[in-house]
Amino acid sequence: MIPQRHDTSRIGLLGGSFNPAHEGHREISLEALKLLKLDAVWWLVSPGNPLKERAGYDYAPYEERLAAARRIADHPRIIVSNFEQRKGLQYTVDTLEALIDLWPQIRFVWLMGADSLADFHRWRNWRRIVSLAPFAAFNRPGFAEAALAGETAKELALFRVPSGRAAEIVDMDPPAWTFIESTVNPVSSTEIRQRRPQEKRGR
Repeated sequence: MIPQRHDTSRIGLLGGSFNPAHEGHREISLEALKLLKLDAVWWLVSPGNPLKERAGYDYAPYEERLAAARRIADHPRIIVSNFEQRKGLQYTVDTLEALIDLWPQIRFVWLMGADSLADFHRWRNWRRIVSLAPFAAFNRPGFAEAALAGETAKELALFRVPSGRAAEIVDMDPPAWTFIESTVNPVSSTEIRQRRPQEKRGR
């Protein structure tokens, strides 16, 4: 899905390494389509996460992650994109600036899990990110408390919109955000990676 210059779509952006993609990503995307009244969700498969790379994070090959994400997405309005890889981008702030420059008429909203919200203050230029686009954070079991008690949620408390009015944030001037409690899938990419060697040994 390549927007045209006249396109005024409402697009959710879910970024990450997708190492690997899983049903939790899909659950967030489907809830975002419904509750935020979006036209599409783009999965921005990153070449790498700078925070994770500093911790010695191990990535599957990029094309493998991209192909797996497309299999998991399996929805006409969830678009798996290699935008960051094609443009040589690694930081969310740079990706958002590039997308807004290309399609200034589109209403973008950043999507993330509660675990990302808890660490969001560690992202490069996070205050710039929240000034560029509204964002929606989605519950993940075990992370909601830390996310809502974290530095980002506290600093932006006055700009939080109740989840019952979540769709309004897409048309708001940032900063604006909401926390969606209804997502409950506990699966994580880390858990899947850790489970795979055990499954291979059990065969």
